[in-house]
Amino acid sequence: MSRIGKKPVSIPSGVEVKANGEVITFKSGKNSLDLDTKGNVLFTIEGDTLTFATKSDDKADRAFWGTYRALANNMITGVTAGFSKSLEINGVGYRAAVKGKVLNLQLGHSHDINYDIPAGIEISVEKNIVTVKGADKQTVGQVSAEIRSFRPPEPYKGKGVKYTDERIIRKAGKTAKK
Repeated sequence: MSRIGKKPVSIPSGVEVKANGEVITFKSGKNSLDLDTKGNVLFTIEGDTLTFATKSDDKADRAFWGTYRALANNMITGVTAGFSKSLEINGVGYRAAVKGKVLNLQLGHSHDINYDIPAGIEISVEKNIVTVKGADKQTVGQVSAEIRSFRPPEPYKGKGVKYTDERIIRKAGKTAKK
């Protein structure tokens, strides 16, 4: 039995929730997100609460119950407050700059990396910190992971792109024989 799925999702004031068949639309200001339930769960919108229920007592249906409730809660958080992730760039000559809708990264490769910023995502750079912001939690995480993958941190000097809250376990270098 899902403990997450049982909890109703509270809809704050200023957030508009509409159902169109199997699709739930969350809208607040300029942000709008759609959740396609694909008919896996039943949902009801009553006043300022959104509740989910299973279609049957199947194991898969019970799994979808909690999953879609969590996705709906994340979408409400996304359209109201938004999500952000911060990445730190460490290394001599490593830098980043935003030029229009392109993130330009200089990470020690023979060429600059130009990363096209997806729609709905804002990227800002301040010194060596790259901040990725957006309403969709999955997209923010995916963009952050793609930026990190261009030069993951290495364990000897700690050079590369890492999350600001990530801890890199450092290794000792080569040591001389006695």
